[in-house]
Amino acid sequence: MKICILNTGGTISSVGSPLAPMSAARFAEAAEAILAPMIAASLPGMELHFDNSLRFSDHGTGALDSTNLQPRDWCRIADAVLNAYADHDGFVILHGTDTMDFTGAALPLLLNVTDEYGFGRAVLSKPVILTGAQLPMFRDTPEGLVLNAGSDAFANFCGALACARLRIPELALFFDGKLLRGNRAVKVSTTRFAAFESPHLPPLAETGIEAWHGHATALPGPAAPHLSLDDPEARRMAHERLSAIDAAMDRHPVIQLNAFPTRFQGDSPLARMIGDAVAAGIRGIVLESYGEGNFPSGDTDDASQGAICKALKAATQAGVVVVDGTRVIGGQVGEFHYAAGAWMAEAGAISAGDMTPMAAFAKTMILSAAAEYHGWNAATLRAMIRRSLAGECSSADRLDSRLNPVLNPGQSLSAADGAARLVNDPDHGIALTGADGKTLWSPAPDRPGRLVLPPNGRLACFTPDGTALWQQAAPEKPMADACLLLRCDPQGQPVLELRGADGVLATSIPR
Repeated sequence: MKICILNTGGTISSVGSPLAPMSAARFAEAAEAILAPMIAASLPGMELHFDNSLRFSDHGTGALDSTNLQPRDWCRIADAVLNAYADHDGFVILHGTDTMDFTGAALPLLLNVTDEYGFGRAVLSKPVILTGAQLPMFRDTPEGLVLNAGSDAFANFCGALACARLRIPELALFFDGKLLRGNRAVKVSTTRFAAFESPHLPPLAETGIEAWHGHATALPGPAAPHLSLDDPEARRMAHERLSAIDAAMDRHPVIQLNAFPTRFQGDSPLARMIGDAVAAGIRGIVLESYGEGNFPSGDTDDASQGAICKALKAATQAGVVVVDGTRVIGGQVGEFHYAAGAWMAEAGAISAGDMTPMAAFAKTMILSAAAEYHGWNAATLRAMIRRSLAGECSSADRLDSRLNPVLNPGQSLSAADGAARLVNDPDHGIALTGADGKTLWSPAPDRPGRLVLPPNGRLACFTPDGTALWQQAAPEKPMADACLLLRCDPQGQPVLELRGADGVLATSIPR
């Protein structure tokens, strides 16, 4: 297995006092001399290629302290992966821990190309793993570089390589024995070797005596060969889109804004900050609210009259995308259950669901920068932020025969672009409802059961004991890797669609 090592900088490849990144070439020379014999013994058959072409500056070492990472640096890293994609079986990217969770959220959106409904058009088929360390890999001595005893760097590097052998086709992050989905990871410690956690998704893999798959279901990768980045045309598409995003990124700045206690009478610092950001040309605001998305409105008695509420309304009216997330590490934004957050929807904010703040930030910026290239309007952009595009949030608007093929009692689907819901009520069974709550379609009224989507797209409903209550007629054309999508048409009416691997509509569910 041939693995490409891309070194961006960070603690893992730093030396000296104070620590500063060494050049990728110097790190590669030390790694080949000191680490290669040990890796060859523990991971036989693995060929490492250190790619030294990635530079973030024409000055000095060209490496990057991740504290100074800029959004366009994500594009540089993604470009390096795409350039080397055809010649390698996997990638390990060395990165600083300060912003590794931002890069882990951004790269999946840059390396995977989806259409407006979230269906892959050019998809990762190989592992791309970020890793780093809390302590440097090497120490500089009068005799030259030596392995830094006591550091977590070697274990993380070898663990990332071992997990690459599992060939999980995702952008992942490896730290302290755990392979996490990159866009679900959060940095939680500056002192422990367990520096990252994934509050809403278990590890994709773990290492110990060997590497093994974890409890989380990995993304399935391309649904067909022509949708894989192995395909030259798909890779060309990804490169072209990446270039367009890179060129537009600086014109679509996004800020994060934390909720904090502020005075309600008179002028509000938070309202001023929002107004100043809009005046400065900001294109997106990601809120880190309290709890389930509760943000101070600026008025304790009437939220709609609060200065902050008015500032956010003005922002959305000016075309700024406002995404409401939460500052709680293990939290998610619900349906604005509390009065303190209910006004957010009226102000035009989009719920971030269970996205991390880093994922919400990267997603808002990248999709905003990509909108002109794809021809997405404001409504499409808002819907895409709510959809799961690369596993960064729960997939709330679809069943996927390869990933989540069953709608169990107590579960539901919600359209990302409207108020439609497909509810599996434990007592009354499955029902499709519109904005008014009226039932538009029910395959087996008042018959509790499970809705199952097999790979061939023949949707069916079964009772708990396995009795078939209803089955969709065979699709109009042969189908593999089926997906059931709930969306709304331009008039806001619910639409259930069955789609195949090629992304073309196969059939509509009768109602």
